Amino acid sequence: PAPPATRTDRSGNIEPVCRLDIRVGRIMECEKHPDAESLYVEKIDVGDPDGPRAVISGLAKHIPLDQLTGRMVAVVCNLKPVKMRGIESFGMVLCASNADHTKVARLEPGEGCRPGEPLQLEGMGAMVPPDEDKVLKSKSQQKVWELVAPDLCTDAEGR
Repeated sequence: PAPPATRTDRSGNIEPVCRLDIRVGRIMECEKHPDAESLYVEKIDVGDPDGPRAVISGLAKHIPLDQLTGRMVAVVCNLKPVKMRGIESFGMVLCASNADHTKVARLEPGEGCRPGEPLQLEGMGAMVPPDEDKVLKSKSQQKVWELVAPDLCTDAEGR
């Protein structure tokens, strides 16, 4: 396994992307949210000792159910849990889209990856956050995703 990503900026602060817990997950179950047409309720194995976690995603209008159940995905695991239409979500499935969001695809971990493995970020290492970021709860911690998301992208081959 690669060492955890612990890059720091010029001020000695941990790079925001290194504060995210991004793991390989397998969608064990996926169904439409009972109270929202655009949401799915997924049970995703991300290697937690307590078993699969519930994740709510806004993928229902973009990806058919049969293209999710049993599939491998990348999951941000340390976002603050949030209720979405009455069901608590404990993560976020990472997807890529075109600029106008008319095409959306799940990020597929490499062949041979297993649920719970930290994602490897090219040039950064394994996405394992420091202990103080196990759950991004404080206002400043919650801004980590907002800082990082605009810089995450795929290349022309979807990698």
